[in-house]
Amino acid sequence: MAASRLQMEGDDSVLLHVTHSNLKSFAADVRFSPQMNVEAVKEKLWKKCGTSVTAMALELYDDCGSKVAVLSDDTRPLGFFSPFDGFRLHIIDLDPSSVTTGGWLEDTSLVEKYTISEEDYAKRTDSFRKFKEKRVSQNPAAPESKQTKENFMEDLCANFKVGDRCQVEPGEKRGMVKYVGQAESLGPGYWVGIQYDEPLGKHDGMVKGTRFFECPLLHGGMVRPDKVKVGDYPERDPFEEDEI
Repeated sequence: MAASRLQMEGDDSVLLHVTHSNLKSFAADVRFSPQMNVEAVKEKLWKKCGTSVTAMALELYDDCGSKVAVLSDDTRPLGFFSPFDGFRLHIIDLDPSSVTTGGWLEDTSLVEKYTISEEDYAKRTDSFRKFKEKRVSQNPAAPESKQTKENFMEDLCANFKVGDRCQVEPGEKRGMVKYVGQAESLGPGYWVGIQYDEPLGKHDGMVKGTRFFECPLLHGGMVRPDKVKVGDYPERDPFEEDEI
């Protein structure tokens, strides 16, 4: 408790965990100034949860879950109630017709969905379907074929071969090409498997259950060809930067 008190006096603010009586999924950590009066606190919370200031009641709980105060006087400063970091400020919405009641703000199944028949949708001139049909009619080659997706970036791999030294952007990471080809589990098109000289990778050559190559743990990476340059990229001397 002493540490929390010192923190509040040092930065002149307190971090409270805010909950709501009607919104079960609502939870936020909000920082307040102890000099704010209760009405100003309610104004700040109204913008976050939708409960009006006049219909809002506030309760303060300590970090053990015990109620320590009811903030019933809007003119009192928040600091009067001795809040500390980690305390919970609970909002109670007293308005039975509030926008937060009934759960419809959280449960989308309660919201009536707009539906339209296939016949009526086909008649509309401003639909996405009409937009796509217009684009295709203006440029028949625009839709990307499955073949094009499968060959994505294949041309950039023409000069790549397993064993090539390489540099990968961003970061100028160096290593060796260990795989060139498709990787359906990662996405359409061509990928390059890299064994980095240093543990800058994410795996050991196995990605999503598929073994593309083998390398030490955390030295493997799968990147798009446009991120790779092959050539004379020798392994860096780890002491090179320390030399005078």
